[in-house]
Amino acid sequence: MPALPLPDRLRALGRGRRPRALSVAVANLLPLVGVVALGWNAAALMTLYWFELGIASLWAVVRALFAGRPSEIEREVLLSGPLAQRRLGLSIPRTDLQVRFSSLLVLPIAAPILAVVWGVVGTLTVGVVVEEGTVPTVVDTVALATLALFVGEGATTLVEYFGRGEYRDHSAQTALTGVFARGAAVFLGALFTVTVVAVATLEGDTPISALDPSAIGLPLLLGIVAVKAAFDLGGLYGDRLAAFDESQALDLGFSYDPPAAEPVDGSLAAPVETVRQPPRARIAGALTTPLGHPGLWYLAALPALGAALFAIGGKWGAAAALAAAAVALPLVPAAIDHELRHGLVEYRAGDDALVARDRLSGATLWRVEAWDETDLRVERSGLDRRLDTETVAIELRDDEYRIPGVADPEPILDVFERRPDRPDG
Repeated sequence: MPALPLPDRLRALGRGRRPRALSVAVANLLPLVGVVALGWNAAALMTLYWFELGIASLWAVVRALFAGRPSEIEREVLLSGPLAQRRLGLSIPRTDLQVRFSSLLVLPIAAPILAVVWGVVGTLTVGVVVEEGTVPTVVDTVALATLALFVGEGATTLVEYFGRGEYRDHSAQTALTGVFARGAAVFLGALFTVTVVAVATLEGDTPISALDPSAIGLPLLLGIVAVKAAFDLGGLYGDRLAAFDESQALDLGFSYDPPAAEPVDGSLAAPVETVRQPPRARIAGALTTPLGHPGLWYLAALPALGAALFAIGGKWGAAAALAAAAVALPLVPAAIDHELRHGLVEYRAGDDALVARDRLSGATLWRVEAWDETDLRVERSGLDRRLDTETVAIELRDDEYRIPGVADPEPILDVFERRPDRPDG
């Protein structure tokens, strides 16, 4: 029988729950062996669990990077919202893997949070149960166990997540969620350990740094291992909880489907008309965007203060440069955001639907069928009156699309059978 190609072998290994179950078994047998046979104390156990959390965080970031579904980012978020709508990605040659642009928007925020969580958990666990100036006496066996955990987690990611194709069902956010449960398990286990050791070894006002991690007995250490194993088993069978949540129409938080990975259909029935914002609306929209995002003006506070100080000192060149920076810092991201949302978007009106299309990448951002709207309005803000433009609001069952600054909205309105509500006058 000929050997299977590597991707097929990975898929074969990934069938069922075996790789993840094996990884969970290894992750819990190693501490058990360490406590029973190698004489680990509370410090060694907490050190291993802390390193396990770091390893899980590292591989979670790898899984998030190659998640197959777009990340869910609110459209209203400055810059990230319109960028995430593009649903673009970089394909990995000879695979069906893709690094999605929306994942790259999530990771710069998620990775530092994971690092902070890991550091805080380490401070509250290893930093407490390991006496100052000392290290666990079983450091060699802890290091070997840490290496085994790294290899096991990596093998599980390779076989199950990539080989079995689990990445197709995850966004960057869902690929990271399991790490926080592990962090909570380690933290609660450490908190319990520290409390018990403190009660057993400290008297009066003795500082917590005087804890003796060797004072905790074998039965309690085994109890900590059992509690950690229970958390891991809960994560292993989390899909059963999600299936129960979904089948019973409950809202327990276990069941969640990220947005679909498929691109939005951009095809239209002829005839097709294209509507774009006129230049005057693009310029005015970019200049007024900071009014809807007051937080942008905090960016101008420091250079504005510097400009005032230099002006008091008579340094007019530096004051002018800082004043220009104070104006540019809020306006530049606002202008980019407006261009991504509206200026660089064209609205293609066909006989059966309305499609919003990015003019730079050609990606279809959204689509509304001719019969999907629940309300249709034409609005005129103060800016619209000055520019002689109109804003079209298309209300759906659970969403709303707004198309501001349109000189002639009739091609858009003609897509729908419903006649729009217009302002009086």
